[in-house]
Order: sequence, then structure tokens, then C-alpha cells
Amino acid sequence: MIILKLGGSVITRKEADKPTINHENLKRITREVAESTHQKLIVVHGAGSFGHPLAKKYAIGDEIQDNLDLKKKMLGFSLTQHAVKELNGIVSEYLRMHGTLSVSIQPSSFILTKNKRIKSADLTLIKRYLELGFVPVIYGDVVLDADESIEMAVLSGDQIVKYLAEKLKPERVILATDVDGIYDKNPKKYPDAQLIETVSSLEQIETGEETNIDVTGGMGGKVSELLGLLDLEIESEIINANKTGNIKKALNGEKVTGTTIKR
Repeated sequence: MIILKLGGSVITRKEADKPTINHENLKRITREVAESTHQKLIVVHGAGSFGHPLAKKYAIGDEIQDNLDLKKKMLGFSLTQHAVKELNGIVSEYLRMHGTLSVSIQPSSFILTKNKRIKSADLTLIKRYLELGFVPVIYGDVVLDADESIEMAVLSGDQIVKYLAEKLKPERVILATDVDGIYDKNPKKYPDAQLIETVSSLEQIETGEETNIDVTGGMGGKVSELLGLLDLEIESEIINANKTGNIKKALNGEKVTGTTIKR
């Protein structure tokens, strides 16, 4: 089994101030998924411009100040949940159009967090979908939180990837982003940034300033989640989904320029 994470910056126009699909990328990527050879696959995707601006605007996950603030956050929760669900529907439909038997899974319907970390999740149906040959499509979402001081939290696709990997023990984890992998410094800010082919600790990287709104931690957050899988002997790779053929090659086990997270 493989878990493939599609970054929100790849499938949406993340810099946009309103939800905007990157149709060109999404069409190509979902075609490559369909053309690849794999027995079992889970696709997790980020929220991009469908989720981050709304979550930030309504400060979801911040401490609740009073009843008025709670109502405001509840409105933001509802709007964000609707927006990311819409994105998930589009991603799932693109996969179906190219022959992948995708099935949409809404995180806020089966995941509860506490202090913004996954506390419980029932994976029974996901396991059954995999057994039948479906490709579950899960995504970054807003969920209820057991901490009464916040009540709601933003749940990143990266944290979902880590949780699924811990419970389902995939053969491989692939993160498809908008850069070739992890650099010694932010490649979007420093032209002389050097790609790091192997990462085993956060100290090896400097993510620098993020260029877009990201309420889930940016590249540093991704690496932190993946490093947590090393104790389970699950290695991960980060590749550039903006380059044609990379997704298909990676899913087929072929060498792709990128960064491997391993000991």
C-alpha cells in the first residue's frame, strides 16, 4: 500500500484570495495516478486556497474568548468545512474521470482531535474500501476538538498522513509538493538553496519565510510529521508534483529527484 499526499499548493492556486483550482495540474496528476501500477492506494490532499484563508480569517483553533467569538468560529468552521469538501469532490471526480475508483472520506465525520492532535479515528471503513479496491480520498479539514478552550481545530493533511501510516503500515509514503524536496534554506527565497537528498532531523533544514498563507505549519510541519514515522521504520519521500511524470514514476517505484526521510 502507498499513501500519496497531494499538496494544496499543487492542486489549487494557493496564493489566490478565493478558492481556485489548478485544473492543469490536477488533470495531469490524476491521469498519472490512473496510469501508475499499485495494488492499494490512499490519496490525501491539502486544502490550499479552499481552506487556509477561511481558517485564518476565523481563527479556527485559537482560544475562544466568549460566546460571540464562539459563534464567529462556528460560522468559520461551517464555511471552511463546506469549502474543503467541495475541493475533495473535485479531486475525487478528476480521479474517477481517469479511471481511478475513488471514494471521498470526510475527516470531520470520523476524526476527533485534542489540543489539535488526532485523539481518535475509526478506520474500519477505510480498511474495507481498500480491501474492495477503492482508492480512499481524504483531505485537510476542520474537526471538533476535545479541548473545551478551543472546541475546533484545523487538521492538516500531513497529520492525517502520519496517523494513517502509523495505523495502516504502508509500504511507502509520498508527499507531492511544489518544490523538488527539502532544501538547506527556502528555495523560493534563496536562489542558491541546495537540495538535501536525505533528511533525518529537523536541524538539517531551514524553511525560511512561507510565501503563502499556511495555517498547518508549512514545510517544517510536513517534515516533523514524517520524521515521526521513522520509529516505525516507515520511510517517506518528498517530490515535485509540478514536474510531469514524477507522480507516475514515484508510484511505480522509479527514482525521482527529491528528498527521502530516513535514518
